[in-house]
Amino acid sequence: MDSPIQTYLQALHDEIAGIRDGTPDSNIPGIAGVDPDRFGICLATADGYAYEVGDTREDFTIQSISKPLTYGLALADLGAGAVDEKIDVEPSGDAFNELSLAEGTGRPANAMINAGAIAAASLVKGRGGSSRFERILKTYSDFAGRDLDYSARVYESERRSGYRNYAMGYLLRQFNILEQDPVPVLEDYFRQCSVLVTCRDLAMIAATLANAGANPATGKQVLELDVVERVLSVMATCGMYDDAGSWLSSVGMPAKSGVGGGIIAVLPGQVGVGIYAPPLDEHGTSVRGGAACRRLSRDLGLHFVHAARTGRSAIHASYDITAAPSGIRRNDEGAEVLRSHGHRARVIELNGDLLFAGTESVIREVSAQGPDVELVILDLRRVDETGRVAAKLFPRLRDALADAGCELLLIDPGGVLAGSLGGGSRDGEDDGDDGVGAGSAPAFGTRRAAVEDAENRLIARYGSELCLPETVAVPDSPALGTLDPAVAKALAERMEPREYDDGDVIRRVGQRFGGVYFILSGKVASSLPAPGGGRLRISTLSAGMTFGELALASDDRQETTVKAVGPVRVSVLTADAMAEIEAEDPLLAVELWKTLTRDAYVRVDQYLRETAIRDDGR
Repeated sequence: MDSPIQTYLQALHDEIAGIRDGTPDSNIPGIAGVDPDRFGICLATADGYAYEVGDTREDFTIQSISKPLTYGLALADLGAGAVDEKIDVEPSGDAFNELSLAEGTGRPANAMINAGAIAAASLVKGRGGSSRFERILKTYSDFAGRDLDYSARVYESERRSGYRNYAMGYLLRQFNILEQDPVPVLEDYFRQCSVLVTCRDLAMIAATLANAGANPATGKQVLELDVVERVLSVMATCGMYDDAGSWLSSVGMPAKSGVGGGIIAVLPGQVGVGIYAPPLDEHGTSVRGGAACRRLSRDLGLHFVHAARTGRSAIHASYDITAAPSGIRRNDEGAEVLRSHGHRARVIELNGDLLFAGTESVIREVSAQGPDVELVILDLRRVDETGRVAAKLFPRLRDALADAGCELLLIDPGGVLAGSLGGGSRDGEDDGDDGVGAGSAPAFGTRRAAVEDAENRLIARYGSELCLPETVAVPDSPALGTLDPAVAKALAERMEPREYDDGDVIRRVGQRFGGVYFILSGKVASSLPAPGGGRLRISTLSAGMTFGELALASDDRQETTVKAVGPVRVSVLTADAMAEIEAEDPLLAVELWKTLTRDAYVRVDQYLRETAIRDDGR
């Protein structure tokens, strides 16, 4: 199944690719003449999963996106105090190549403008047999998760044409911000700007920053959290130069652009964005990259105000319905169908927030289901909050499942996703199982009701008409399946017929044993008082099933309340009739109890499996 996130990115790429504004940078001869139609978008999650579309594997030079990485290395080497003495953390409000030096001290306003970036490069020293630039390149490679190199051609171009940067370097030396000859520092600065990356590399760099400084693909801790906090803070206020305020308000993610056409944007704890599109605006920012970031932020709820919590997987548990059956006692034919085909329906329990990270993890889990899965049940009862991204992508998920021959069902008593998935409803039962309307994604109030519906679908699809009978005569009841048909018929003749209307209480907690009830048609539901009030549904029984006999195992006392769900017809083998059988035909009585015990054991086994699911936090 195609991921809805992937299809969304492809549609976004196709739309944004039509923007023709801007021109590639022409100030650096080495990168002039690049194809202006190049365009790639890559999202890398905080756990390292990448979605990419377009020109994501084309090499280009990192340029100013190098600045926060070198700044982070300097902070890691020297600490914030020493770095702050040389470089301030205030927005300059100026273009990237303005001096923006403090009067009297010559301290650059921040590390994102050229003057501050040159100062940051000077603070990195050779160490352990590695030169300054070798350490810088190693840090960039750790961020990207692969070995990077630089373009000697672009480096030579910058070295030969970077007169303004040379002037900045000498001025910084005049103020003793640089404490050494500016030329070697500037040469390493030009080299760092000439490092070759891809759009995917940018996304992994951003994801490393989003993941508290640890590369999510390799596990390498590139920077510690306190350094990442400082780097992202400066990126948020200064990374987009004289457009930083507009960017932060409209996109809401710390970001850094480069005149090579790249952009990184970071949503801490959730995702890193990498974009490549060479045509630039007047701020030196990729035009298509900026437009894509604004759309991503709006459509996927990536603004830091909307997604302030740390992202994590929203998957609490995932299992097929054979691990947690509905509790309905099926006849032998229906039970066999579920044993053979129950793996085709899966329950995926969600928790926490369905913001970007949570929604992405759900979509990834659902998209990864095998071709045998025909029904996916999303349990939304533990979801705390849903964002715009869930409302936008879950309908796409429903449609993608349908295209793959799979159907989406919801356990959604609070209507968490009902609005985004349309109208319609799925009738449930009398204890809150009413469907809450989700268009082509039926919604239920309880897990049991959703699983029952899934079971019925599979039985109808893979079984015969014998599997879901509407009416079952007493001799055909599974509970009497081990008896001779003539004996079963004779027992039926000793029974009393009774009828109940919807909601009638048939048996109540505390009543003495009243006989064995054989359901001829309709359904009954058994329940217990819940610890916090209300009632806890234990099981639902339908035509062909029995109830009442378990009271004999509980000091002759009824432990559950049994109510009719719709009109119900039963035949009752009363306690008096059973006493007569024991007196008149002891061998028949033994056979009767053996077959009833066998049937009761099957139902107790189902109940224990259901209890295990609850005890496991599901």
